[in-house]
Amino acid sequence: MKLPDYFDDIPRLKVQDPLARVLGCAEDGILEYGFGDAVRLTGHSCVSVASAYWLTWLALEQLYPGEQPQRGGIKVEFRDDVRSGSSGVIATVVQMLTGAAGGSGFKGLGGRFSRAGLIRSKPDLMLALRFTRLDTHAAVDVGVDTASLPVPPELERLVGLLSAGRLTPAQEGELGQLWQQRVRSLVLEHGRDRTVFMVRPVLRHGCELAA
Repeated sequence: MKLPDYFDDIPRLKVQDPLARVLGCAEDGILEYGFGDAVRLTGHSCVSVASAYWLTWLALEQLYPGEQPQRGGIKVEFRDDVRSGSSGVIATVVQMLTGAAGGSGFKGLGGRFSRAGLIRSKPDLMLALRFTRLDTHAAVDVGVDTASLPVPPELERLVGLLSAGRLTPAQEGELGQLWQQRVRSLVLEHGRDRTVFMVRPVLRHGCELAA
């Protein structure tokens, strides 16, 4: 499977999963994910998939400074219903990276390692997602604003042709190139731009702090 070269330039995420360690799935429970894994899981690379991957990366960087993030040790709350818009796709990527799952998730082994119920709804959030460590209760809100990255007119035109069923093979190739240029720019050129990717630590009592 040949993926775009820029996928390798996006930082990978290394986590430790106690369940993987106990069951002998990975040495010391260490699992490593790249953006390509999110693409394989969802079947496509778009702004939503890239945002889900990078927001999770940023949240875990904030929550585990100098530590190995603990997969299965994180609760993730969504402002928007996971059944609406792109929230379901985002939840799929978040679940892969953090282990957090909804009601249908893994129920545990010997009374431990449960991941069910760790993805929840919290409509009053200011930003799109809140990640909370289960051990320390440290939390961080994250969100993305792509308003400063408008869709190029040519890409809009090609998407319109696609919707109308009038896209030629040559135009399909052009659409793919423009689409991936936008995804690449989002993460690699704006990944540390806090006006695009917002990260706000949260106090225990729920008040936000400036990042």
